[in-house]
Amino acid sequence: MRTSRTFKLLANVCRLILACTFILSGFTKVIDPWGTALKVNEYLSIYGMEALEPASMTFSIWLCGAELMMGCMLLFKVRIRLISIFALASMLFFTLLTLLSATVIPVEDCGCFGEALKLSPWETFVKNVVLLPMAFVVWWRYRPDRIFAFKPVEIVLTCTFFCLSMYLGYYCYINLPLIDFLPYKVGVNIAGAMRAPVPDAGETETVLVYRNRLTGEEREFSLDETEWQDAETWEWVDTRTTGEAPAVAPLIGEFALRDAGGDATEEVLSTPGRLYMLCVTSFDALPRGCARRMARLVERAAAEGAHVVCLTPQPLYDEPWHDFGTGRVRCYNIDASTMKTMLRARNGLVVLDDGTISDKRNCRDIRP
Repeated sequence: MRTSRTFKLLANVCRLILACTFILSGFTKVIDPWGTALKVNEYLSIYGMEALEPASMTFSIWLCGAELMMGCMLLFKVRIRLISIFALASMLFFTLLTLLSATVIPVEDCGCFGEALKLSPWETFVKNVVLLPMAFVVWWRYRPDRIFAFKPVEIVLTCTFFCLSMYLGYYCYINLPLIDFLPYKVGVNIAGAMRAPVPDAGETETVLVYRNRLTGEEREFSLDETEWQDAETWEWVDTRTTGEAPAVAPLIGEFALRDAGGDATEEVLSTPGRLYMLCVTSFDALPRGCARRMARLVERAAAEGAHVVCLTPQPLYDEPWHDFGTGRVRCYNIDASTMKTMLRARNGLVVLDDGTISDKRNCRDIRP
């Protein structure tokens, strides 16, 4: 049967479908390593392996890059015998993982296509059940081939796919995603998106799940509560929305800025003209080069008459100002997960023009 023309045609069709799926899945995740790392941390938290979280970024780049590389090798039939084994093994593993995620320990989104396409655990499980027999067909078709008989051109292509895939993940890590699939993309008016009508799906409520860093206890908060904004005490775990509202709505709805006087969201978003929002995860851990670039930006904004504010999840302790070296900047508290959703970087810049996002940059890319 392996040598029949029909089976060869079937194996080629299965190979192409698998290749396209791996390429799409790997690409949408590798261009957003920060988002993939957050999803990896979520799975580690669910399965009680929090000790591995410091390696989540490295693992996310490697995992997504390897998936993209595997898709390219399947597409171009590079060491197809060896890759078919990896494809079958990975489909077996992820089929079991998504079955667990859909039954024993449910999650809202598998993250298999990053932020580009949201699938429920059951939808992901069905997808894997469909792809698993295809991986078996490809493996069976090329089973007689020698595993480690590398030709010179295959070695070159393997190294090329590996380097390109890993560099793509690293590039998006030190800069920003090549394609922004998140709600806070360039061109979005944040205030307008927050007020946008949502299709009626019954009663909905957004619940923020945070873990106490000292005790490990998980606690649910509503958006109106402020205790979860203390990043030194509480660590974000999950955001759940009851009901059937679209996933994008609560992400935009979570945008909230606070200071000692209370909610300052409307005040900031209604600022006319250009507004530079400097995003800082921790002032104590802010790299010197980043601080210098932000200081020059503050100086430039003053010269052009633009406004500058600073957003941080770090508690302000009634000190709403920070001096970057060229002038004091008004600071506001923002939820850590919201800032990570808005800007896939530890520190960086979001530019608003009349409330509309016109530019986003990692700190290393700020050029005043």
